Amino acid sequence: MAAKRENVTYFSLRAEVLKGEFRPIYVLQGEEPYYIDQLSDLIVEKALDDSERDFNLNIYYGNEADVREVIATCLQYPAFAQRRVVVLREAQLVPKQLGSHKKDLELFKNYAEKPLGTTVLVICHKGGAMAAKPFIDQLKASKSGVVLDSAKVRKGRDLQAVINNYATMVGCNIDAKSTSMLADSIGNDLSRLFGELDKLRIIVGDTMKITPDIIEKNIGISKDFNNFELIDALVAKNPLKVYRIIEYFEKNPKNNPVNVTISQLFSFYSSLLLYVTAKNRDQRSLMDAVGARETWQMRKYEDASRNYSKRACVNIITFIRECDTKTKGIGSRQEQYALLSELIYKILHA
Repeated sequence: MAAKRENVTYFSLRAEVLKGEFRPIYVLQGEEPYYIDQLSDLIVEKALDDSERDFNLNIYYGNEADVREVIATCLQYPAFAQRRVVVLREAQLVPKQLGSHKKDLELFKNYAEKPLGTTVLVICHKGGAMAAKPFIDQLKASKSGVVLDSAKVRKGRDLQAVINNYATMVGCNIDAKSTSMLADSIGNDLSRLFGELDKLRIIVGDTMKITPDIIEKNIGISKDFNNFELIDALVAKNPLKVYRIIEYFEKNPKNNPVNVTISQLFSFYSSLLLYVTAKNRDQRSLMDAVGARETWQMRKYEDASRNYSKRACVNIITFIRECDTKTKGIGSRQEQYALLSELIYKILHA
């Protein structure tokens, strides 16, 4: 039987580091720089005391680093400390150096076969995966380190899951509406998003609970006029509330971009279609189909299924795709919020 693949995430590695558990080699790679920067800084902070860093912390930058020198440093024992930390930042620039060989990063392969137990090597490679297959293969085969693929967080369920994970990490409870408000308003700019969550953590104090009221008061996002409330109103087929929200969006376009609303509508009605067409109707299967994490989240789909049939869902998804195309200026010159209002009318009458 094949070995179970380790589920490596920023949050799991962060928890290890905070407990003082360190891997010999970390490869932090991908398009999302936030996780790479935060984790590499945390490793340095927790692996060495301030007094140990002068002699046991070595930081190299890819635009000028010699990989052979980095490896030689990794093979040195720490001075008056438990470990040495070697960080190669901007490793994606190594192959772009004048005179550097494109396969220089593959030189880490031999080190990965038998890394020094007292060294923590951190390689930060931004913009994508390292083009050093022999090294990565050896790293995984010998289990001498770990690879974190820091992918850009997609909007929708993935982003909401990240918000929930971060809130849990800082010791806060956050409800679905609050999560949706933050995701819609801030998006996947993780630096800003987590900064706002850190601020909210301080504000909520001992209650440890982030609510829509607190978000509205301290971040300026309306708790009554947002995509979460819009979908609730559409589920209930409440046209008065729906058009009040759309009117608010049009008057506050900066905080309520049409493309975000369209994305949220597409995500919901696509999930609703999966819900109404699912053959296995037990709750666990239905939750898996729509990506729900808690049983209470299923109420919205149950309510919506009474007002929207399978045919209605298929038609609505078509309407949403047409609207998305038109808002991009393809086949229409209508103003974006006029197109959104037209889409909402079609949804309500589907």
